[in-house]
Amino acid sequence: MLFEKMKQYDYEQVVFCQDEASGLKAIIAIHDTTLGPALGGCRMWPYETEEEALTDVLRLARGMTYKNAAAGLNLGGGKTVIIGDPKKDKSEALFRALGRYVESLNGRYIIAEDVGTTVQDMDYIHEETKYVTGISETFGSSGNPSPMTARGVYVAMKRTAKEAFGTDSLLGKKIAVQGVGNVAYALCDLLHKEGAELILTDINTQAVERAVRDFGAEAVLPNEIYTVDADIFAPCALGGILNDETIPQFKFKVICGSANNQLLDIEKHGEMLAMRGILYAPDYIVNAGGVINVADELLGYNEERAKKKIDEIYDQIGKVYEISAEAGIIPAIGADHMALKRIEMMKQVRSTFLMMK
Repeated sequence: MLFEKMKQYDYEQVVFCQDEASGLKAIIAIHDTTLGPALGGCRMWPYETEEEALTDVLRLARGMTYKNAAAGLNLGGGKTVIIGDPKKDKSEALFRALGRYVESLNGRYIIAEDVGTTVQDMDYIHEETKYVTGISETFGSSGNPSPMTARGVYVAMKRTAKEAFGTDSLLGKKIAVQGVGNVAYALCDLLHKEGAELILTDINTQAVERAVRDFGAEAVLPNEIYTVDADIFAPCALGGILNDETIPQFKFKVICGSANNQLLDIEKHGEMLAMRGILYAPDYIVNAGGVINVADELLGYNEERAKKKIDEIYDQIGKVYEISAEAGIIPAIGADHMALKRIEMMKQVRSTFLMMK
């Protein structure tokens, strides 16, 4: 069964990690290393079954291959999931045990933080391996990646606005933002400075109140965000929110936000948006600023170099729209085509040089 799942999307390696002393139960999945070592975060979640954890790590690892390739990084895709409750099951021993497993891969996989893990957790892993990013600034890290992720969303939104409205200016544009966490707050700051009008929602009322106060934004209830009259919708919270129920309510012309896996069904709901004349900016292109930033740590972190690379998201998402228009496909599929084309090109380059040897 496992080999059939790996064969479906040509995964390279799956590592099951168990340490009785610390209680570690984790899975590392390496999808593709054509472009370089696999880079992907470590998610800690109380999965109900081991099967659920395996399904999630495989899906996430493949997504990182596409994200890294489309971002122009010389990195492949991988991911780690830890089965456990991040609120009560964490320990130094657990993450150091995981660090030893990462070290055993000898650089084929580089780990980073994700849902349920923190900079402190990465510091523990760093005690056992150098193949980790997102560690604390005392170790030469870039620190909190949220502002860099927001910077990428901002430039992607400007290029998407140019595609939809004929100009990349966001001055006077009404933008509905779902979720006001660290990334979304930094995004709202950039949008406010450009003169956009913000409509916000979040289940965290304190986060909403802060944003309303700081940016003069309008607040609405969580379920009302889908029906507001705005130019752009920025989903920055949950995945799967572009679906049969929400799409018919939209009055937006553009969807561009930082949330992962926004389309519940990529083809079905991507087509539904296109039929309604709504331009969707593929999420893993839009939110690549964070991974671009941590990837720069591998070179010896340089903030200006990272920002310059993140700003290239403007051109990358423009290429997606060109591919989409030329091939008559939705942008979500166009993004996959762009990522796969880069991977296939490098496979041919490497095979040529291997033959020469």
